[in-house]
Amino acid sequence: MPARLTLRPKPVAATVKLTALTKAALPVWLKKAKAAQKRYAESVGFKAASGEILALPASDGKIERVLVGVPERETPDGSGHKFWNWGALPLKLPAGSYRLDPEPTDAAEATEIALAWALGSYIFDRYKKAPKAPAELVWPAKADRRRVQSIVAADGLARDLINTPAEDMGPDALAAAAVETANELDLEANVIVGDKLLKEGFPLVHAVGRAAERAPRLIDLRWGDPKHPRVAVIGKGVCFDTGGLDIKPDTGMKMMKKDMGGAAHALALARLIVEAKLPVRLRLLIPAVENSVSGNSIRPLDIVKSRKGITVEIGNTDAEGRLILADAMAAAGDDEPELMIDFATLTGAARVALGPDLPAFFSNDDDLARELLQAGIASHDPFWLMPLWQGYRARMESKIADTSNISDGPFAGAVTAALFMQNFVPAKCRWAHFDVFAWNPWNRAGRTEGAHLQTVRGVFAALEKLYPKA
Repeated sequence: MPARLTLRPKPVAATVKLTALTKAALPVWLKKAKAAQKRYAESVGFKAASGEILALPASDGKIERVLVGVPERETPDGSGHKFWNWGALPLKLPAGSYRLDPEPTDAAEATEIALAWALGSYIFDRYKKAPKAPAELVWPAKADRRRVQSIVAADGLARDLINTPAEDMGPDALAAAAVETANELDLEANVIVGDKLLKEGFPLVHAVGRAAERAPRLIDLRWGDPKHPRVAVIGKGVCFDTGGLDIKPDTGMKMMKKDMGGAAHALALARLIVEAKLPVRLRLLIPAVENSVSGNSIRPLDIVKSRKGITVEIGNTDAEGRLILADAMAAAGDDEPELMIDFATLTGAARVALGPDLPAFFSNDDDLARELLQAGIASHDPFWLMPLWQGYRARMESKIADTSNISDGPFAGAVTAALFMQNFVPAKCRWAHFDVFAWNPWNRAGRTEGAHLQTVRGVFAALEKLYPKA
């Protein structure tokens, strides 16, 4: 069992009981409680407010039970206050072993609590030792252990990749991590590196990454029965983004180690699909580059002919993510998939519109969009549908190329980026594009500051319904 799960197979002698209470349930519980614990809870003013916790001592002074305040009902928008209340406990409680009392009788609830606990236990300790170990939870009896373990492994993989600085997470290291995952899960793997990208038909990937010391590459993983429906998953792998010759200011460049967050999300989703053995033919494509400054950097107003044959005028070298995704999407289209999903830390405009918690997503299919939205809410992994407003296409016209990679003004940046990418989606392919932040800027219940996996649990839940196992 991965250490990061912090879930124990059975209680130990010192295991502490955990009891979840709403405000309404608290008086009922207090009537049945030990007199000393009732007096203590009342004396400190415990109200069972959402997120409130209270450790109750035994006669020997040790913690005997912890009361956990939970909301009366879950939020309808999928933000998951109750879910993240459980996720806060591993790093909030003293180290040790805890068990639920009473145990959930519903399997879905038991699984959800175990998952929240495991996700909330995440610590990135590659460069600095953690100040303390997370508290451990005894597996709830009805929890789906296999599902929790799979999701937590995918989440931990993505967050580790995103948290790692670019010095140790360049295109080569990202490719190595993808190949390692492929070897573990028995995927076919192929990596095209450097000038071979031109020979294999990935000119935009090469153009963006050619200035970096670490060569650009295209990571291509395949899995599943070729007779099954074809699903393509694509992730933006810009391992560091200076902005290129349209260089970013220092404040804009500071967080660019996370600009490969889309690739980490795509790899996490692929891992979930394979471990669940969904009946699909999966192709995972990750263009991995550094957008650097050098004598051979791509220049503003250069024109590059894409893999699909569309000529692209470079209106801004800092709009590079959509360029590398365009070639990867065109390659995915060669297989005529019925579904294409891409993840990218693509635009600041999406964050301005919706903030860091709510990723923007776009789709060319209303039924697919509804399935995804519902699954995201049910998974406490919400995202928000944005329009592919075709009227803005005129804002991306070029006088001497088929299209520009940017619009002619500051408006609707997330929308125009999505419209650019739609040029590379096959006509009959259902498509969803997720513009994620991949980062939690604040320490909050169950979510430490740093890398944050968004949308993947929701997308995976939707895929389970779209492609049920026999």
